[in-house]
Amino acid sequence: MTHEKIPLAGVIGSPISHSKSPALHNHWLNSYNIDGFYVPIDVTPKNLENVIRTLPKMGFVGVNVTIPYKEDVLEIADIVTDRAALIGAANTLIFRKDGKIHADNTDGYGFIENLKQNAPNWAPTSGPAAVLGAGGASRAVIAALLEIGVPEIRLANRTKSRAEELRQQFGVKVVVFDWVQAGNMLEGAITAVNTTALGMVGKPALKVPLDGLESNAVVTDLVYAPLKTKFLETAEELGCTTVDGLGMLLHQAVPAFDRWFRKRPQVTPELRAAVLAK
Repeated sequence: MTHEKIPLAGVIGSPISHSKSPALHNHWLNSYNIDGFYVPIDVTPKNLENVIRTLPKMGFVGVNVTIPYKEDVLEIADIVTDRAALIGAANTLIFRKDGKIHADNTDGYGFIENLKQNAPNWAPTSGPAAVLGAGGASRAVIAALLEIGVPEIRLANRTKSRAEELRQQFGVKVVVFDWVQAGNMLEGAITAVNTTALGMVGKPALKVPLDGLESNAVVTDLVYAPLKTKFLETAEELGCTTVDGLGMLLHQAVPAFDRWFRKRPQVTPELRAAVLAK
């Protein structure tokens, strides 16, 4: 009697012990009674390529990729999706049956789906979006916002040249503001996003004045430790709809799980509770 290989997946990074991805994917594997495992894999930079090329031979169907390897894996992959190429980073690798390594970025998908689920009245095309930060997460957010038709993206970063680079890459819909003027770009914005680590546990506070926010704005923070950052707390006091960053993590995992385990999973309150309990 032949047995099907049990599919394996995981998350590659360094350090990796803090990752919530194992709790997330293993909750789905258990919920849908799927034979499979998802494990954290701590890899040193010098072993990265060797490990990635070995994993498919060990029964792995794919992996998530986190800091600091999201850019490096693009060099290793055989196929890179347009959105991963545009963002310049991949968070998902799929090990195909033909032996090819397929790299994708689902962060933008997760960002949009989180807002759709938790701010059902969000109308992103009805006005500008204000984005704080110009790192890798910001690139995914900008690409996703442009794709759904946001008319203007106002961007501010502490190092202005990085924001200018993103304007050159993404085009005229991106308008760069000085970091000291970041509060001004919130006026009239329909969507406001913090993509920086400022306000995260152990990091400095985000000191952008938020009094320019209007009560019809949807405000989200990619930071989810703490779940309710000062940025979200202040926005809530101003009457805005706020969405925490945990949902982006949950939703970005959906397409990967679907590709690896052949099941489209649901983002539910039970999933959220399981991941928060990690």
